[in-house]
Amino acid sequence: MRHIVQSKKLQHVRYDVRGPILQEAHRLEAEGHKILKLNIGNTAPFGFEAPEAILVDMVQSLPDSQGYSDSRGIYSARTAVAQYYQSCGLTKTVPDDVFIGNGVSELISMVLTAFVDDGNEVLIPAPDYPLWTGAVSLTGGIPVHYRCDETNGWNPDLEDIESKITENTYAIVIINPNNPTGAVYSEDIVKGLVDIARRHQLVVMADEIYEKIIFDERTHHHAASFCGDEVLCLTFSGLSKAYRVCGYRSGWVMISGPQHLATDFLEGLTLLANMRMCANVPGQHAIQTALGGYQSINELIVPGGRFYEQSKLASKLLNDIPGVTCVEPQGALYCFPRLDPEMYPIVDDQQFVIELLRAKKILVTHGTGFNWFEPDHFRLVTLPAVPELEEAIGRIASFLESYA
Repeated sequence: MRHIVQSKKLQHVRYDVRGPILQEAHRLEAEGHKILKLNIGNTAPFGFEAPEAILVDMVQSLPDSQGYSDSRGIYSARTAVAQYYQSCGLTKTVPDDVFIGNGVSELISMVLTAFVDDGNEVLIPAPDYPLWTGAVSLTGGIPVHYRCDETNGWNPDLEDIESKITENTYAIVIINPNNPTGAVYSEDIVKGLVDIARRHQLVVMADEIYEKIIFDERTHHHAASFCGDEVLCLTFSGLSKAYRVCGYRSGWVMISGPQHLATDFLEGLTLLANMRMCANVPGQHAIQTALGGYQSINELIVPGGRFYEQSKLASKLLNDIPGVTCVEPQGALYCFPRLDPEMYPIVDDQQFVIELLRAKKILVTHGTGFNWFEPDHFRLVTLPAVPELEEAIGRIASFLESYA
């Protein structure tokens, strides 16, 4: 009989956050081991629950959620998103500029499918949220990784970006606040990225899902604010992280800039939205309540709040480990520490985190899984409460002591 094999389109697609390391964790769990999973930013298992107002609104909306909605999303949700960006200074935003999706992940795939042709190059930060790299590859494009500079607070290296632009470069991805580094880009950095896009006629794809999770009174700058009428900008965000509803799958993409130059692309995006019928309707009903109501996230990102305290503690404890350095995150839910290659001569960082998992029952993600260039980093989720976080990093320190 003929063997059934995966499509060749998957040849260069990886998503290591849920790859072999998670499979090994499942194997260990099947043997009876308890694994602390710090590989993915899933808020609910760590005691972060959805605001009650969102739950109540979704329950009350269930009778009206039984049929398909408009493929772009229910009008109240798109209006709420448009009004949110208006309040951020993007005053021209209207509901028709918004597409609602089953989380940012679905919308990234939809947008890239509508936009990328075989051989098109898309600039993506390294380290990155690996769905961007995988989705570009899946659509036939070529992901080109630009370096973020760890010695400069993980800010994008603008000169490195310029050096990697070719006649086949069509877009640049900006992840701000950044996953996995926690960097929050300054106004000058965001302007610099947009200026590169303007000069080279690139589309900006701004992944801003962590825009509300920022620390120490830093300011998040929307890339769309600097694109004006010259640069097409696709801004991705949603409810998953700031509103602790990862499973609701409720996100959006907002289109701004010279849409008259993108009518053909937007027709393609609309076609794909129609083909998937609509996003999860109950989750859409959560958007208006979330964006318009009391912002409980503000309690979590200030001193005394869990997101804030856990992030600060994690980076401190990691930096206390000999041979480990960690740039203190300015936002998001992660640390991305570096392991001194002279003290920890790691050749295969995926194998390294599997060995850590087997020895200490702690699941993290290796740095090359985020398309970092060297096998000398890993990502750790900072969602566990303080005692659990202290225990986890203590186990990592113990493992590294024997590893060195």
